[in-house]
This record gives sequence, C-alpha cells and structure tokens, in this order.
Amino acid sequence: MNSFEIYKLLKNHFGEVGSWWPKDGPFEIVVGAILTQQSTWTNVEKALKNLKDSNIFTPNDIFELPLEDLKQIIKPSGFFNQKAERLRKISEYLLYTYGGELELLFAKDKNIIRKELLELKGIGNETADSIILYAAEKTEFVVDSYTKRIYSRLKIVEENIKYEDLKEYIVNEIPENLLIYQEFHGLIVLLGKNICKKKNPNCNNCPLGSKCNFLINKKDINHS
Repeated sequence: MNSFEIYKLLKNHFGEVGSWWPKDGPFEIVVGAILTQQSTWTNVEKALKNLKDSNIFTPNDIFELPLEDLKQIIKPSGFFNQKAERLRKISEYLLYTYGGELELLFAKDKNIIRKELLELKGIGNETADSIILYAAEKTEFVVDSYTKRIYSRLKIVEENIKYEDLKEYIVNEIPENLLIYQEFHGLIVLLGKNICKKKNPNCNNCPLGSKCNFLINKKDINHS
C-alpha cells in the first residue's frame, strides 16, 4: 500500500477536510506552528485566543510586547518560556528583514524560505514545513509524530526513521499538489488523534485496519 492509496482511504473515511490548519491569517499560522511544539491543539487555541484578546496580531505587536507579558499570554500552550523567545526571534527577523511583511518572504522559492526558517533558533523541520505549507501555501509536506506512528504501525517504515527520509518517501508517492499535501496531512492528524492513538488505539474502526500489521499483531496477542 503506497501513500496515495492511504490518502484515498483516509479521505473516503473522513470526507473532505480541505486545508486542515485553522487560521485567520498567515501570521497566526506562523505563531500557531511555534505554539504547537510539544503541545495539543486545544491548548494552542487557548494561547491564540489570549493573543487575540490582547490585540496581538502582528510581528510588531509581539516584538514590542514585554517578554514576561508574552510568556503569560501564551502560557496555556506549555513550554512558554522557550516559545515566547522563539516568537520574539521570528517576529524580530520578519520586522528587520521584511518590514513585517510576510508576503515578501513567502514570494521566494520554497527552498529558500525553508533555509531561512531553519536558521532561526527553535524552528525545526516540522515547524518550518507547517509554515510553508499552510501560511506560504507552497507544496512542502509536513511530517509529524502521527505520521511516524501510522507509517511504522503499517510496517512501511521503521519507527525511528528520520524526518527527511519519511518526508521524501511520502512525497515520492503522492502528486505534488497543494490541496493534496494539506489535506493528506490533515487526514493523518485526524487518524492519529482520534483512532491510531499512541495508547489504546481504536483499531476496529480504523480505515487502514485491514492493511495494518499492528492490528494483526494485536489480534494474535489476544488469541494467544
């Protein structure tokens, strides 16, 4: 079973999800991509609401806000000391390099955007790719912990596969299309969050169950 078959099975099960990432604008996606590091989306939404309630909408708003105030505002997302510094760093970069205009950054080739983002402290592969895919709206596939869990349980890859290796494996098997990239990532999130959980996965309701070695092994254990 290749990645495009997985995509079609998930889409048939969950339906149309479109551009999965909730957003009110490109900069909110940038902020959300940083806040979601080691956090749940529920807690990220609380932090984003706090920012909106405090009228924090732009790189300049974050850069001018006292760091301690920013920490308290984003506290629900967890690891708020690190994340506040990372938000300040990327806001400063956007201000001094692009005058706070994200479209100037996003007008560049995706490989250049990725290189620039990865040079910023606290921005790793997943965060950079999320920003490029959802904020810049360019075809850069996002691999997350759900992706690794699902692909390793299907015995397609090893559980400890490197980010870039799994990403390359997937993009070689799906059309390079923005909506497919966004939708496939969203479908993987839905499966990992609601069915293929880290503990006590709901294998009986999984659309990939008939192809999954994890379910087969689970049945063998139950009948042994």
